[in-house]
Amino acid sequence: MQQVKEVAVIDGVRTPFIRSNGAFENLASHDLGRLATQGLLKKSGIARDLIEQVVMGTVISDPKAPNMAREVLLGNSLPPVASAFTVSMACISSNIAVGLAFDQMSLSRYKVAISGGAETLSDFPIRHSKKIRKALIKLQKAKGPVDYLNEVKKLSIKDLIPDVPSVTEFSTGLTMGASCERLAKRIGVTREEADQFSLSSHQRASQAWEAGEYEGEVCSISLAPEFKTIERDNGPRGDSSLESMAKLSTSFDRNFGQITAANSSFLSDGGAAVLLMEKEYAAEQGFLAKAIIKDYITAGTEPLDDLLLGPSLAITKLLEKNHLCIKDIGVWEIHEAFASQMVANLKVMDSKTLSKNIFNIDAIGEIPMDQLNIFGGSLALGHPFGATGARLVMTAASRLAKSGSRYSVVSGCAAGGHGLAMLLENPNM
Repeated sequence: MQQVKEVAVIDGVRTPFIRSNGAFENLASHDLGRLATQGLLKKSGIARDLIEQVVMGTVISDPKAPNMAREVLLGNSLPPVASAFTVSMACISSNIAVGLAFDQMSLSRYKVAISGGAETLSDFPIRHSKKIRKALIKLQKAKGPVDYLNEVKKLSIKDLIPDVPSVTEFSTGLTMGASCERLAKRIGVTREEADQFSLSSHQRASQAWEAGEYEGEVCSISLAPEFKTIERDNGPRGDSSLESMAKLSTSFDRNFGQITAANSSFLSDGGAAVLLMEKEYAAEQGFLAKAIIKDYITAGTEPLDDLLLGPSLAITKLLEKNHLCIKDIGVWEIHEAFASQMVANLKVMDSKTLSKNIFNIDAIGEIPMDQLNIFGGSLALGHPFGATGARLVMTAASRLAKSGSRYSVVSGCAAGGHGLAMLLENPNM
């Protein structure tokens, strides 16, 4: 029987997370992934020829470079003989990228891998209408002006309207915001609770930046032609207040809703990369492990009513599988899609009635707020879809290495009703 190897998180680096249509608006996802990986290579000092695999996550694939991971590998002069592939699972794409690399390495297929993800929401692909696309294909086979004219005559002005990607769930037709409104009403999350959670995220992120907690985790970026250095996220607003948040109009349910721009994550551009090594091999090469990946689990929920409750189910299953409880976990990093989504998941995990009625599982209890996202979360830092999961892993690993805790849990929700939970262990415990 093949021995399962332990896989270590050695280090992680990300670009600043920048609001879309800002400083990174001219960069593609593979550019952002390349820059994050470049920062990781520089920080870790690892020899490029040791990299055996690159796994990246993204959500909105660039048709010109569909395998973003391969472009990241080649763009950083990593060994062309190394394999590289890209995965997509909505907002947990780079969590899955880390998980899949972990799977491969635990089975001794590779000893060293870079895993992460990137996303640009400044320049997502917009298609022609289906009728235009079909006409263009036929025009390639046209034999002369008459054939061209016949095909063009079949088109109308309406057909020229671009086919803009929908932000709705394919299965339900609802936006994620509308789904979150349904969830908030169902679970009993108030506007005040959501605003308070979001305010805390912004304050914690701002304080973390000022205290130097992100020093070394975020690489500086200089872009032509001005070459102005971009060093930090531009999302955190430490000067926000509950009073100013309360004045904002709701975004999805104008009459009875609670979700606003202030208590939702915003469209962002950015990339993140994590260095993974087989633990024994890392020690041989002189690298110190920040954390050991012990396990991860994905779960699916019913997308109409439970779209954003994936973390509740995944976390509960992960702890049960590993015979752990909440008091065993000292570091929590959970993706903040919406403040209401976070509060709802915390309520479900702490409520015997909700856990049993929704998932037919036992409640695991209350997650201490002084252990959860203490350096801020997606509500303040931003949420480049394909990069957030890797950010969570690197921050959790860094926190764990500095703490006296043995375990950390990383989790996130995703479109389609998915959830993920990953268990990290302190190598020094």
